[in-house]
Amino acid sequence: MHAPGVTQKMKKLTESIESKHFFSFMVSMFLFGSALGLFNGVFNNYLAEVLLIDRFERGVVEFLRELPGFFLFLLLIPFYRSSETRIIQIAFLISLAGLAGLAAKSDLRYLSIFFVVMWSTGEHMIMPLRQSIAMHSAKPGREGFALGLSAGAKNFGQVTGYYLVPLCFIAGAKIIKFQHSHIFRFVFFLSAFSLVLALISTLRLEKSDKKVKRQKIYFHKKFTKYYILQTFFGARKQVFLTFAPYVLILKYGARTELIAMLYGIYSTLNIFFNPLVGRLIDRFGYKLILILDSIVLFTVCIVYGFTHLFFSAGTAFGIICAVFVIDAMLFAVSMARTVYVGSLSDSREEASATISTGISLDHLFSIIIALLGGLLWEKIGMELLFSVAAFFAVGSFFFSMSLEKPLKKGSVIQQRPPVRS
Repeated sequence: MHAPGVTQKMKKLTESIESKHFFSFMVSMFLFGSALGLFNGVFNNYLAEVLLIDRFERGVVEFLRELPGFFLFLLLIPFYRSSETRIIQIAFLISLAGLAGLAAKSDLRYLSIFFVVMWSTGEHMIMPLRQSIAMHSAKPGREGFALGLSAGAKNFGQVTGYYLVPLCFIAGAKIIKFQHSHIFRFVFFLSAFSLVLALISTLRLEKSDKKVKRQKIYFHKKFTKYYILQTFFGARKQVFLTFAPYVLILKYGARTELIAMLYGIYSTLNIFFNPLVGRLIDRFGYKLILILDSIVLFTVCIVYGFTHLFFSAGTAFGIICAVFVIDAMLFAVSMARTVYVGSLSDSREEASATISTGISLDHLFSIIIALLGGLLWEKIGMELLFSVAAFFAVGSFFFSMSLEKPLKKGSVIQQRPPVRS
């Protein structure tokens, strides 16, 4: 028997969703999150300790890893007339192949980087799809909440993956007596297994003959500010994803277990923070949320880049760990840009194409920052690197301030006729 309180809460949540298969989608996002948590929890230490990647080479690896995001519109061309469900299944298969390769041959430098890029290719294909499927499953006016639920499911999975990493390293080293590099391989195997289960879960998603047409690349004047915000986000994102963990590893000697625990902490908080951000977007609008995000981000960048100049190594390390978690949580605000696109779009096709184009633009700046960031750190210092990130936060602030209200009430989701039962 189910507790009446739990049943009522579940009913209240599902009232915000139209698709009867949304639960299966949530399960797939949880399992995908688990794979992400396992992979990301060891990735930077794997590069530094197993492949011996230095600061500049870290930027080169990230350049290669982000190329699939830049060429996302090309990756989607073969699936021009395919449904979102079919594409996300193919994306899971591509990422699964990459993880399987890392689990089998994780100590060969160039081959391992190839498998990392393969994993990244599937991951980037999933990015616009998980947001689009969630947004298109929502009732009018509840898009933010639906995005928050799906993001929360993914982050709950990431929590599981991140917290499994320390257990794997402790058990592998102390109990099973694995070699250090073999523990990384075992984590990659677990990540691949989680993706297998995610793929199986997507087989239960609603089968529909209705296709979502995807243009090769889509630009429209009304989305100009969204494109600019995405470029700022891409540059800021890359500084955090690529170099923030490497600061902890190379400058402060953070071990794999600690990095994974920090990821686990922010993912635990995001289980609640993502739905909260979604509700705040629905309540106060995307503009205010994006403005506040820019202010917090600027502060985070300054603290991350200059704390070591004013505090002892131990104190600075503690502060950087806390800021690392806060910065990671700010990624939830990407939902506000997605809702902004939906508010200006005239159709599902236009929204989907615009989101995909925006991701390609953010990755254009990501790959540039990946190369230049490593060079800046190597030649000048991390202070300038994070000052550049703060500059992008300032740019994001001013463009967020200039966002207009939607010309029409609601989003393209609200323009759809109701789904027949």
